[in-house]
Amino acid sequence: MNGKRAVDRPSATALRRPILLAGMLLLASGIVWGCAGQAAAMADASSTATRAAGSPDAAPQAAAAIDSFGFDLYRSALTPSSNGVFSPASIVLALSMAQAGARGETASQMDNVLHAALESGNGNGINSLDQSLAALSGTFPVAGKADQKLTLRVANAPFAQVGEKWEQAYLDTLASRYGADLKLVDYKADPAAACRQINGWVSDQTEGRIPKLLDSLDSQTRLALVNAIYLKAPWLTPFDANATANEPFTRPDGSKVSVPTMSVALPDGRYASGSGWQAVEIPYVNTALTMTIIVPDDLAAFEKGLDSARFAEVTSTLSGALVDLALPKFKIETRSDLSSILPGMGMPLAFNPDQADFSGMTTQEPLYISKVLHQANISVDENGTEASTATVVVMEAGSAAPQQAVSMRVDKPFLFAVRDGKTGAILFLGRVVDPSA
Repeated sequence: MNGKRAVDRPSATALRRPILLAGMLLLASGIVWGCAGQAAAMADASSTATRAAGSPDAAPQAAAAIDSFGFDLYRSALTPSSNGVFSPASIVLALSMAQAGARGETASQMDNVLHAALESGNGNGINSLDQSLAALSGTFPVAGKADQKLTLRVANAPFAQVGEKWEQAYLDTLASRYGADLKLVDYKADPAAACRQINGWVSDQTEGRIPKLLDSLDSQTRLALVNAIYLKAPWLTPFDANATANEPFTRPDGSKVSVPTMSVALPDGRYASGSGWQAVEIPYVNTALTMTIIVPDDLAAFEKGLDSARFAEVTSTLSGALVDLALPKFKIETRSDLSSILPGMGMPLAFNPDQADFSGMTTQEPLYISKVLHQANISVDENGTEASTATVVVMEAGSAAPQQAVSMRVDKPFLFAVRDGKTGAILFLGRVVDPSA
């Protein structure tokens, strides 16, 4: 050892211990800070408000507002001479969640376009209607057959930017009127993940019938207000599948197409006719929900004067009758961007990044509506109807005894409306000009 004393040197492992310990402490503190930060964000975005009780008298007032909006949009949005379907109820529910946070002239314009839907029934109309519709689901006895299940699901969800300071009054409104708490996402850091989460929620609510409502979102998004409705309803009196046969259907241009047409002797329907039109109402198993079919002699001429009052005139004349009904099977899907339509209907300020006032939602930064996307589909066959719809409002920063039978053949363009007989609310509204399309 050359007479020198050996010096004890720390091992490499011993040298690493303080570094590892410091790293673990930093990681632990980061986790604690992250959990605390997330908890604080959740606390800032929560509400203790409970769902307000529904009022039976308020629901029809909100339904009337939805129907008026629906026929306004019918004339503005559906392309002439083409099939189409949309949900007035879904669109109004989503837009009214935005209107609840609007202020000043922005709120007034939205209120006018929505026919004061939010204020119907002293502010409780939308909430009352939402709960009334949810109560229509259930299992119902059918004479001589197994019990039939009808499903009507109405769901609302606000997807909000984490860390944004949301006004407490707005959070309480979402909770008490829509039964909706904020779902926090991070549009700023990962808008694609937020988009996937919203699409996943919509797909779940619609039983996979609308798997992709949104194509994309960007980092300027702060809030997405989403409504989804799913319906699966068997007829009270099903059509006989063995009686379905190809029959001619006359298109608007006069040409004919052969389409599968269902037939039934409908003992529980209601029928009416007037100058230039016939109408029938077909009940689903709960008897509250119905499909109303109107067949005008001239669809285009009939649509020119069509509004909620005209529709009510037709439905008010329906009465019990034995109807020998022939109705084509049909499937329709429509996807619409209403961002270019709603401003023209009377609410341009909500879409103006410089003038929109949604300070009732947040004062942290100005918000405006960047897009309103709506998708709806419906399938009608011998057993009943399956339909779904979803609407997203994207907010960005910067931003009776049977009588003599009558005969009715639906063999030319027609309108249809799936509606709640109790409140009159139209869930799905559309037209069929070519069942084979």
